[in-house]
Amino acid sequence: MQKRPAYDDIFMELAVNLSKRSHCVKRQVGAVLVKDTRIVSIGYNGPPAGTHNCDEQWPEEGCPRDSKGSCSLALHAEENAILYAVQNGTSIEGCTLYVTLSPCIACARIVFSMKISKVIYLQSYAQYKGLAIDEGVDFLQRFGVEVAQYQGTLANLT
Repeated sequence: MQKRPAYDDIFMELAVNLSKRSHCVKRQVGAVLVKDTRIVSIGYNGPPAGTHNCDEQWPEEGCPRDSKGSCSLALHAEENAILYAVQNGTSIEGCTLYVTLSPCIACARIVFSMKISKVIYLQSYAQYKGLAIDEGVDFLQRFGVEVAQYQGTLANLT
């Protein structure tokens, strides 16, 4: 008898697969919003619809950088998942967010404000950016949002 996968494995694997849809040249990130084991919304990082796709417009270097050295066009994966849910009138209060990269501080403030109750992330934003601390994770934990690094086994990381 085949072992049934845990929901954490299913949703994180989906986030990993969604990240592959990103047009970002620098880093591809996926996100899944879940409530009561049901998918509420999905997202991946990239420019807003109707603007430039970074991998097509700037295939070598990616989109221009803003004053802080970040992508000037990109919406983060969690922002896209949240925006899509809100645009469609879906409540995300109490949801769990699965994301392949822990939220940056700006996304953490949005996650908290939208009353998302739990975040499970695959890799550390601080580690990716070379920062001393994971500000987004620290912020969420300080204000009562449960945050955990994914500990499961992914069947489809490539």
